[in-house]
Amino acid sequence: MEKEKYQVLLYYKFVPIDDHEQFATEHLEFCKNLGLKGRILVSHNGINGTVSGTVEQTNAYMEKMHADPRFEDIFFKIDEHDGHAFKKMHVRPRKELVTLRLEEPVDPNELTGEYLKPNEFYEAMQDENTVILDTRNDYEYDVGHFRGAIRPDIHSFRELPDWVKENKHLLEGKRVLTYCTGGIRCEKFTGWLMKEGIEDVAQLEGGIVTYGKDPEVQGKLWDGLCYVFDNRLTVPINRTEHVVVGKDHFDGKPCERYVNCADPVCNKQILCSEENEHKYLRGCTDACRRSPNNLYVKEHGLTKEEVEERLKAIEQEKQEV
Repeated sequence: MEKEKYQVLLYYKFVPIDDHEQFATEHLEFCKNLGLKGRILVSHNGINGTVSGTVEQTNAYMEKMHADPRFEDIFFKIDEHDGHAFKKMHVRPRKELVTLRLEEPVDPNELTGEYLKPNEFYEAMQDENTVILDTRNDYEYDVGHFRGAIRPDIHSFRELPDWVKENKHLLEGKRVLTYCTGGIRCEKFTGWLMKEGIEDVAQLEGGIVTYGKDPEVQGKLWDGLCYVFDNRLTVPINRTEHVVVGKDHFDGKPCERYVNCADPVCNKQILCSEENEHKYLRGCTDACRRSPNNLYVKEHGLTKEEVEERLKAIEQEKQEV
């Protein structure tokens, strides 16, 4: 019997939504009835979502959305998958569709950077007067990014404006190219950049995901993998070559495997080989390894003596280096 085919949909749309909290409640019920799983954010000015389901379920969702005048031109990025990419279905109301917490709001429908299609972005990246700015978080950049892109030292998108203010000299007088996973962060961020006096600003239309699917560009000049916010964690982009840029948190060796720190209070995502996960009890620091709540210790039923033995081995190895 042929296995049922699944799809993952990634999409967004900046559009006024009256009573977005009520919309979120009704939309959750609709998604559950269809059998979808995923995460959707809804605000008074739009919707942003990633959902997974069978081809039949996801096609029905797209058809229903396109039948709504507010979303009739919404563009869905579609990935084939071997099952659900999420464990549950969430639809959450939010004050901001993209959290930047600006003093003055930016409406992408009124002000946003120039859109560049994949082939245009590919050409622009090779111009010597161009600066490529990754608008994503540090852990997203670390596993994959465009060649030569600037890595802002941020762990959440709302930190990006402050980073820009401190490093504005890197962007002034240059053509600034921005990119993110699906395009939504750039929609808002490029408008803010323009308000800040950076005049020549462009964004990758459709984001990294669209760039990787373009038949002409085929993901060229992308190194590593693209981080995604579902159970897959990463997806390939460059279809002509694969350059590993990720480095193991513990030994710096090439690595593209993400795990969460075993201390639930920390829960930091780190790149880590399976061997080092076991060696370091999946704890990103000594304190996390010693945490009484360490999930790795509980999952493997380790005794206090066994834990202490591993910790001593780690310390001994450090001293020998």
